[in-house]
Amino acid sequence: MKHQAFNPYLPSYEYVPDGEPRVFGDRVYVYGSHDLFNGKDFCLGDYVCWSAPLDDLGDWRYEGVIYRKDQDPKNKDGKQHMNAPDCVQGPDGRYYLYYQLHLEIGTQVAVCDTPAGKFEYYGDVKHPDGTVYGKGKKDSFGFDPGVLVDDDGRVFLYTGFSPAPGPLKILMGMRGGSVDGGFCVELEQDMITVKAEPTMVIPGVSKGRKTSFKGHEFYEASSPRKINGKYYMVYSSILSHELAYGISDYPDRGFKFGGSIVSIADIGYKGNTKPNNYTGNTHGGLVEINGQWYVFYHRQTNRVKCSRQGCAEKIEILADGSIPQVETTSCGLNDGPLKAIGTYEARIACNLCGKNGIVKSDDAKKLDKNMDLPYFTQTGEDRESDPYQFIANMKDGSWCGFKYFAFTGEEKAITVRGLGAGTFTVSTDQNGHDKVASVPVNGTAQLKITEGTHALYFTYHGVDTADFLDFTIA
Repeated sequence: MKHQAFNPYLPSYEYVPDGEPRVFGDRVYVYGSHDLFNGKDFCLGDYVCWSAPLDDLGDWRYEGVIYRKDQDPKNKDGKQHMNAPDCVQGPDGRYYLYYQLHLEIGTQVAVCDTPAGKFEYYGDVKHPDGTVYGKGKKDSFGFDPGVLVDDDGRVFLYTGFSPAPGPLKILMGMRGGSVDGGFCVELEQDMITVKAEPTMVIPGVSKGRKTSFKGHEFYEASSPRKINGKYYMVYSSILSHELAYGISDYPDRGFKFGGSIVSIADIGYKGNTKPNNYTGNTHGGLVEINGQWYVFYHRQTNRVKCSRQGCAEKIEILADGSIPQVETTSCGLNDGPLKAIGTYEARIACNLCGKNGIVKSDDAKKLDKNMDLPYFTQTGEDRESDPYQFIANMKDGSWCGFKYFAFTGEEKAITVRGLGAGTFTVSTDQNGHDKVASVPVNGTAQLKITEGTHALYFTYHGVDTADFLDFTIA
């Protein structure tokens, strides 16, 4: 790679969650919904697209707005949000963008001759008689569409939303379509007409208690792939903070629970039970680039649930088809650990906690009671010129982690830049046991660290609050 790659992988001002990575030609494209900085609701922006060359995953190019909210004739005033999309190349060579307007029943489709737009409205997924798919008793709720074009050209649409029993599930169920799990339906070659009856592929809570999915039932975020002859359904489980997967020999049935691929708070990784970052929803998919598989997902920022940013990690698919859970890192798309030299923004921290832990990003009551918690935020408003993202509100005992760096064994100095006073203890151990430096804010210290790949954890000590901007290894 010509550029180092970080998490989040897009510029600090960009908030594209629900990322579906797709390789078309010699580039990888990411299709996601579009949050705003400090957004008051999910998915308020038009769809934008970013892409990167397959041999340089640190060099992302902005493809611009590829589809506006008001292009859908049911949303001419642009007031409806467009939820998480997916994009595939159809048998006819054109590119089909699947999405859902948040107040509409069903799944909508746009089409384009190129992968980066501009897409034009194509229609609603429909039954042969013209009825919108989602209105029938056997249909699925049209949320978070994912699409698989199989090796033989058959087309399968996956949708679903299945919260735990309660008012939200009742409300969603009244709008049309089943909310009992994740569903699959085959489409005709026109990419929009239903060909067969839908089938449930991943059960929700009400249907999954006596299945292999118990404890990890379907919530949302359908993302299908075919890998080595097996069908994988990546989805957000009822836990919300994790991407789990089911696996089958068939695209529309027979799925068994595979496991958790990633948790945005590292819950479950090597038995960890305490969150190492804000929890909240996540969504993403799998992609193979130059023989390496990756999982894309998103993290939470700014102490709200609606300012999410895309991240990615390397994964391994074992000979038996299983995918071991991976940890969150600061260098997921990079070709190995980051260089232990240069300036690194604090925003690439993959772990962030207060002295007594962390909370769910959309738990307003707990957030109000935990004003001592650090959080990712930025200067300026959404997409303003040259906004700067940083970690705000570091109080005594707050800590953040950066994984990983490749050290050569040479003597290094470390400088921390921030706003405020106090001192950061730097260690290679999350619990602070392996101290390698103690550096004051806006000061420099020697970094005593051995050769090898190491994480760096910064724990703040001080009476006042500090904002952590960046650090330099020299």
